[in-house]
Amino acid sequence: MKRLLVLLVLTTMAIVFASCQRGADQTGGAPRIALVLKTANNPFFIEMQKGAEETARKLGVNLIVQAAEREVDVEKQMQIIENLIQAKVAALCVTPSGSREIVPAIEKANRASIPVVIVDTRVDPKAMSESTGKVATFIGSDNYEGGRLAGEFLAKRLDGKGKVAVLEGIPGHETGDSRLKGFRDAIKATPGIEIVASQTANWERDQGFNVFQNILQSHPDLQAVFACSDLMALGAVEAIAAAKKTGIAVVGFDALDEARQAVLNGQMVATVAQFPGTIGGMAVENAYALIKGEQVKQEFVVPIKLITKENANEK
Repeated sequence: MKRLLVLLVLTTMAIVFASCQRGADQTGGAPRIALVLKTANNPFFIEMQKGAEETARKLGVNLIVQAAEREVDVEKQMQIIENLIQAKVAALCVTPSGSREIVPAIEKANRASIPVVIVDTRVDPKAMSESTGKVATFIGSDNYEGGRLAGEFLAKRLDGKGKVAVLEGIPGHETGDSRLKGFRDAIKATPGIEIVASQTANWERDQGFNVFQNILQSHPDLQAVFACSDLMALGAVEAIAAAKKTGIAVVGFDALDEARQAVLNGQMVATVAQFPGTIGGMAVENAYALIKGEQVKQEFVVPIKLITKENANEK
């Protein structure tokens, strides 16, 4: 009887220990948190990774960072997430490349008892409502507000009258769609501003160059451009230089170091600052809280800021 009791106690302890070690690495008890980025080639996500890594060091967790080469490669990101679920990470932080496509992966993580933290780009609400998936929390910026700030700034810059072009993000991608909607809503309040072209450049600098080069040829009297990311804005700056144009006001989004410098140099007039390092750190911090069984807020909205020549040196 005593031997049976001891065996039951040892078995229970083993189960509890195994449960506590869920997601631990192979060499010890540090939980493994995965951060899946859209790409590792964009300075915005590089800064987000740095913030996540710094917080992971402070918390003593093992951070795994993976990403597809291109933001448009939704399928590759889904493969990465699938592999991490199979590897039984303790928590999953994702910047979705596809707001709808991410939903089945969230469901699969849920079934594996892996909490999901969505970062930077929201999941499509309709697709989410039609699924059984659950997101533990969202951490990111108010992209609509950022687009609205950019629109109001450009309307004032142009004295309420002028022709404007837009370089969009990936169609159907929540981040770009929200920025675009905020910008368009702000412009509606100024009837003298006309959006003469609005095309996607898929968040990429070279596409920003090519697309805006074509826009300039079709609209040589263009006065301004709003790009939904700084990489596309910097591509537009290069297209303007190649066309030997002057006086076109360029507004971007993300406040990358190169974009800030372009604002200081007069190649751009403004960009909208997010704080990716803070976002990355908060993602890891909340993922760790979830692993410990703590409750977290449903969402965390990180402030944004309009950057012009007057404050481009501020961080």
